[in-house]
Amino acid sequence: MIGKIDGIVTLENLTKSYRNQGQKTFVARELDFVFPTGQAVALIGRNGAGKSSLLRMIAGTMPPDNGRVVRGGTISWPVGFQGSFHPDLTGVENARFAARVYGIDSDQVTEFVAAFADLGNFLRAPVRHYSAGMKARLAFAVSMALPFDVYLIDEVTSVGDGAFRTKSEDMLRSRLAHSSAIIVSHSMELLARLCSSGAVLENGRLFYYARVAKAIEHHSYLMRGENPPWLT
Repeated sequence: MIGKIDGIVTLENLTKSYRNQGQKTFVARELDFVFPTGQAVALIGRNGAGKSSLLRMIAGTMPPDNGRVVRGGTISWPVGFQGSFHPDLTGVENARFAARVYGIDSDQVTEFVAAFADLGNFLRAPVRHYSAGMKARLAFAVSMALPFDVYLIDEVTSVGDGAFRTKSEDMLRSRLAHSSAIIVSHSMELLARLCSSGAVLENGRLFYYARVAKAIEHHSYLMRGENPPWLT
């Protein structure tokens, strides 16, 4: 655990594992951890480490095996995960539904989504007809239209062409001026631009670094099949 700091999300004895072909794999192993308030924290790890699963536990959409997540404010769903949309509703209807759930003016939300998502006439088509990229655009636009204390971001800024990625990053940066975030991305360059600190998820353990560059360095050792020298 990282000392006594002001935290917006706290993990208390959090444990989650899967069993695959008789082998137990841990996403979280009795984690006690505090995500600091007012920061964008990079959540880094190898493929299959459980980063997306950890985000879903923080969001409350996946239950842990043991322990709990204590939330000190409003938390977004994992942006980039489109499972929260009703496939038979249109993009507009899904946006309005989300606005009503969070008590936000639905006209204001749909206006923002229409301007930002660049979905054209598809915005009034059922979401079941959307491509994965279109769903991700809708998820990002809806989440940015709603004010959250913590944004959970899962690879969303990799969606679309270069112009849309730039627009998404700029919008996210403006939201981070007033909110905290936990960001998952395979782009270390993006994490270095957006995040101030980082946490590396490995074998169910979190290694926190106050400087995101140090977390990226830790990850680079793991990708070479090595342990960082400061942990050996």
